[in-house]
Amino acid sequence: MEEGRFRKKITWFTFAFSLFVVWVHSYNAELFLGRTEAGVWTDRIEHLIGESVGQIAVPGFFMISAYLFYRNFHWGSLKRKWISRFHSILVPYLLWNTIYYLGYVVGSRLPFVGRIVGKGQIPLSISHYLDSVLHFRYLYVFWYLKQLIFLILLAPVLYLVLKRFWSGLLFLAAVFCAVWVAADFPLINEDALFYYGTGGFLALHGHQMERAWSRERFAAGLGLLAAGIGNYYLTLRWFLPGTTVLYRMLVPMGLWLMIDENRLPRLRPWMEYNFFLYAVHFALVRFLNKTAAFLARAFLAPSSAARSSVVIPSAMLPLALYLVMPFLMAAVSYWMALLLRRFAPGLWRVLNGRR
Repeated sequence: MEEGRFRKKITWFTFAFSLFVVWVHSYNAELFLGRTEAGVWTDRIEHLIGESVGQIAVPGFFMISAYLFYRNFHWGSLKRKWISRFHSILVPYLLWNTIYYLGYVVGSRLPFVGRIVGKGQIPLSISHYLDSVLHFRYLYVFWYLKQLIFLILLAPVLYLVLKRFWSGLLFLAAVFCAVWVAADFPLINEDALFYYGTGGFLALHGHQMERAWSRERFAAGLGLLAAGIGNYYLTLRWFLPGTTVLYRMLVPMGLWLMIDENRLPRLRPWMEYNFFLYAVHFALVRFLNKTAAFLARAFLAPSSAARSSVVIPSAMLPLALYLVMPFLMAAVSYWMALLLRRFAPGLWRVLNGRR
């Protein structure tokens, strides 16, 4: 696969995964409808989308991150790759957590915002700040970045294991067994290690991932996609942790092989701010959902009694808001990025990890 097409396909996939992540964090049925029959059915529809589509996003991110790290990897490139990830992952992790913490501190002291946030008054102290940053207390989606930092630090160890085909396969099998029995690794999530290790293994041994599109490649991808969907069915039926992980791993791999990079539409500017979208969407989604629910109860509830029981007449509003939320967040984050690039280019560069 030609390098330009490879990079374009990576951007398309990361953009799609970013949209899927927004769905995972946009559930709003109970905010609008309370524990009513309509609320239960709306929640089921939203979770069907979030669990079936949204949950492949972060595993996809782990595999892409590992693939890019170990693609053309050699010992001489380790320092350069570590320095690059220091700027693109560690610095933004610390800075974004700091921004979220200070935002919640200020917001919790503003009457209307504090009521919407609903966390009481957030303490302003060094100890609470450090706890918030180290444990992503106010930016929950950055658990992914924290895991990624640990996995990148393990690069020399992982490379020693993954660079040989059979030792790599045995390692992935052992990690999968740990996932199956719900083992608890220190610091690192075993499922994150499995996804990341799979991405690294494919970068070192799965060169067919970059071969030009063909019917054979499409058939292989279709097989992986079918296997992933089969594991999703087993997950719904028996709630097995291993089948859940296999579903979330196989579907992105299958889609990558199936999609012809030569037929992908050209990239739009707003599709290239995926990290920024990932970082800003969490607070925006929660604030928008809570504000919309507050206003809906104030103006659409048929009576004061209905307002007090947190009920609005129709499920259409929360469901419609849920469905459009990823695209709304993509638009909002794009305009925010443009403003930052224009008026604070230095800050933008750091926030976006020098991307």
